[in-house]
Amino acid sequence: MEICRGSRSYLISLLLFLFHSDAICHPSGKRPYKMQTFRIWDINQKTFYLRNNQLIAGYLQGPNTKLEEKIDVVPIDPHVVFLGIHEGKLSLSCVKSGDETRLQLEAVNITDLNKNKEQDKRFTFICSENGPTTSFESAACPGWFLCTALEADRPVGLTNKPEEPTMVTKFYFQQDQ
Repeated sequence: MEICRGSRSYLISLLLFLFHSDAICHPSGKRPYKMQTFRIWDINQKTFYLRNNQLIAGYLQGPNTKLEEKIDVVPIDPHVVFLGIHEGKLSLSCVKSGDETRLQLEAVNITDLNKNKEQDKRFTFICSENGPTTSFESAACPGWFLCTALEADRPVGLTNKPEEPTMVTKFYFQQDQ
């Protein structure tokens, strides 16, 4: 009787392993990623808000603090993320057109993106932490970083000159409670 119980236990363990395997549960190979929400502000204390479908960095005070956009993040690898706003329904992307590289908001849900698809690379950002701040480099356009201008109420963009004094590429990034 003991042998039978041991075999049954082995069979149950094997079945549990198979049915909880990523390959079995997700035949497309797409792993479900968990979205997290963060507050983001640059080192000059400018927060993000939306104006005319464009992400802007500025100083929000009083009743305007309700306009602050939280950043939705889907981590896909250590230090590699998809970024979005509006519960992940608008994704930040790096778009290159001719000589111009720019940040764009696209109506794509970040939870539908896949790190293995070449067309989704434009939505991928590499996070680099330096003490209390974080920088975000585009995976599709290496050397281009998420940035804000020194002036308030300017569009959030991308720069390939992160050390330029007129651009801010360091952000405080805090998980929203």
